[in-house]
Amino acid sequence: MEQITLYNGVKMPIVGYGVYQVSKEECERCVMDALDVGYRSIDTAQSYFNEEQVGTAIVKSGIPREDIFLTTKVWVEHYGYEETKKSVLESMRKLQTNYLDLVLLHQPFSDYYGAYRALEDLYDEGKLRAIGVSNFYPDRLVDIASFSRVKPMVNQVETHPFNQQIEAKRWMDKYGVQMEAWAPFGEGRGGLFENPVLVQIAEKYKKTTAQIILRWHIQRGVVVIPKSTHKARMEENLNVFDFVLEQTDLNRISELDKKQSSFFSHSDPSMVEWFVRMVEERKGK
Repeated sequence: MEQITLYNGVKMPIVGYGVYQVSKEECERCVMDALDVGYRSIDTAQSYFNEEQVGTAIVKSGIPREDIFLTTKVWVEHYGYEETKKSVLESMRKLQTNYLDLVLLHQPFSDYYGAYRALEDLYDEGKLRAIGVSNFYPDRLVDIASFSRVKPMVNQVETHPFNQQIEAKRWMDKYGVQMEAWAPFGEGRGGLFENPVLVQIAEKYKKTTAQIILRWHIQRGVVVIPKSTHKARMEENLNVFDFVLEQTDLNRISELDKKQSSFFSHSDPSMVEWFVRMVEERKGK
């Protein structure tokens, strides 16, 4: 497995396994399958409600904890210094570990500065090996990178051939922040897997379109966390290190960029209101 090195020297696998939308019922089995086929990076989050299943799978796998790069994310309802610190310690309990390799702030809303201060202190205490953010657009990324004691090491964002985030990556590179793709396939929206350019390139290399997309990310230096509940597909998503895309093919893929989200914009006020309602609803439960 190829690895990238974060600016603090911590090594992170460039391909990991993500458990977004993996149900509690399936999560333990899926994570064990992923570890069995060779994944050594697992990405979860408080808002996925499957941290306990991830932790159980890691313990049952018998793989030494230090051989696994484990990521979770703090949800907005736990923002603020004290709540974030408490929630991260609770995530560690659920994940059955006394440290985490990476913890991210999941969304750029509410008291993310107080939350980030908590991550900084947990990082200083040695409980977190790396810290970062998710869904922070360039303006907010530059803000938090400039006014924090410990710069974010990772920014996990939506990026795929239809939304390549060229300008955002430029800013991340400038501040030494590693780009990570939470939707490396864009969930197939807009007919991504059937796109004629990607299909032609896949035929050329005798690979699937999914493998071409992952290889494109890797050659951009972007960390990917593809999700699948099928073991064969998990293996396929790891089988992307035996070929290299030629520059002409990279150029063709670059032309697919629509420069807009396939999901929603975090700068859209109506979407911010949607997140606020979600947080309030969860507090009421």
